[in-house]
Amino acid sequence: MVTKKPTSEKDRLILALRGRGIYDEICQRSWLEIDLAAIAYNVQQIKTLLSPQTTLMAVVKADAYGHGAVSIAKTVQTAGAGAFAVATTPEGIELREAGIKQPILVLGAAYTPDEVKAISHWQLQPTLCTPQQALLFSETLHSFNRTLSVHLNIDTGMSRLGTSWQQAVEFVQLVQRLPNLKIAGIYSHFATADSPDQTIMRQQHQRFQKVITQLGINPEKRFNKTPISRPCLHISNSAAALTDPALHYDMVRVGLAIYGLYPATHLRSTVDLKPVMQVKAKVTQIKTIEAGTGVSYGYQYIAEKTTRIAVVGIGYADGVPRNLSNKMKVLVRGEFLPQIGAITMDQLMIDVTSMPDLQVGEVVTLLGKEGENTISAEDWAADLGTISWEILCGFKHRLPRISY
Repeated sequence: MVTKKPTSEKDRLILALRGRGIYDEICQRSWLEIDLAAIAYNVQQIKTLLSPQTTLMAVVKADAYGHGAVSIAKTVQTAGAGAFAVATTPEGIELREAGIKQPILVLGAAYTPDEVKAISHWQLQPTLCTPQQALLFSETLHSFNRTLSVHLNIDTGMSRLGTSWQQAVEFVQLVQRLPNLKIAGIYSHFATADSPDQTIMRQQHQRFQKVITQLGINPEKRFNKTPISRPCLHISNSAAALTDPALHYDMVRVGLAIYGLYPATHLRSTVDLKPVMQVKAKVTQIKTIEAGTGVSYGYQYIAEKTTRIAVVGIGYADGVPRNLSNKMKVLVRGEFLPQIGAITMDQLMIDVTSMPDLQVGEVVTLLGKEGENTISAEDWAADLGTISWEILCGFKHRLPRISY
C-alpha cells in the first residue's frame, strides 16, 4: 500500500496531530453524537407493536434524517429492520455500496433511461407513479433484457406523487401487462396520520382498501407468509404505525420514530422511544461586557447589566436556525443558560454570568440531555412553528457525526 506524502503545510500538520492522537479533539468545535444503541432500542420497541408477519421498513432518506445513513442502516438492519426506504437513487446506491443487501425502495420518481439503468444495476426498487413512467421503465429494461421489482404509489389524498386512487386499478393492471416489470408492492401515504382527528386518515385508508379489494387482493394473505406471489401492501408512516395495527398491512415505513421522536404529542404513550441525536459544541472565548453593550449583528440583545458571555463554536451554517436567536437555551454542566444576540453563521453567544468559573473548551449541549434536563428537537420546532423532521435534517455535514 502506497501512502500519499503530504503536499502542504496543512497536510503535514494534520498528519502530525493525528499521529499524536489529538487532531480530532482539537479540531472539533461542534459535532453531533449519534447513539446507535438508542436506534436499536427504538427499532425493537416499534417491532413490539407489529405482528411477526409485518416487516419494518426503516426510512433512511436525507442521510437518515441527518443521523448518517450508512451507520444507521447497519444498526437497524441488525436490530430487525427488513427493508429500507430512501428518497433518491444516489441514496440507495450509497447503501448498496456499504453492503446493505435488503430491499431498498426509492420513494422519489425516476424519469430518465439512465436512472432506470442505475436502479436496475444496483437492484433498487423504484416507485412508479404514472403510466408514462411505467412505460419508460418497461421499454428501457427490455432494451437490455432485465427485469425489475417495482412499487406502485397510489394517491389516496396526499396530492403528491402517485396515480389517483380512482385510476389505480387500471394503472396496476397496465403495469401487470408490461414486460420486464414485477410488482413488488402497492402503497399509499397518509397526509394527516399525526392528527388526533382521524377523519382524513380513515378516508384515505378506505380508498386504499377499495383499490385493493377491486384488484382482488386479500390483505389477510400475508405477503411474506404465502408461497404465491402477490404485492406487498404498505401505507403506514411512523404516526400510522403507532396509531392502529389495522393500518400495518405487510409492512410499515418508519422514519421519525426510529430516531426517537414522536410524530405527535398524543402518541407519546404508545411506545417508549429514546432520542438518538445530541448536538454539542465548545466554548471558544469568554468575555465580560458592561451594561448597555450590544451583542452580535443588529444588536438584538443589549445587556441590562454587567454580563459574562461565552462564544460557542456553532452557528446557522451548521444547522442552528437563526430564528432561534434570543429564544433558545443551552445546557452547560446540566444547567440551562440563555442564548443571547443574533445567531451568526459560525458562532453564537450565551449568557454565562451564573457560571463565573466556566472555562474555554467546555462543552455546551444544544440538543440532548445533561443531568435531569433535556432540550429536544421538538422544543426547537415549537419555538420556530415548524416540525422536528426539519430540525433533524437541517444539521450540515461540516458537523462530524460521532456514533457510539
